Amino acid sequence: MMGLGWQELVIVLVIIMIIFGAGKLPEVAKSLGQGVKEFKQESAGGTDSLAAASASSGDRFDSAPSTDQTKVRADEI
Repeated sequence: MMGLGWQELVIVLVIIMIIFGAGKLPEVAKSLGQGVKEFKQESAGGTDSLAAASASSGDRFDSAPSTDQTKVRADEI
């Protein structure tokens, strides 16, 4: 496992326990698991969601500004 022996893993786990505490460790593990899950989902289907996101956000910025907007002078602000 990436050149880590059981001694190194125990040391890393002890350091993590010192930093986060025993009470926060389940929360940290849960958030780490959710992050990995979301990363896998996005990497597997990332091209579809990227195309959908760019199509929906592109509609707002590609249109020409409307003519009914009033201009505001600096001294009116």
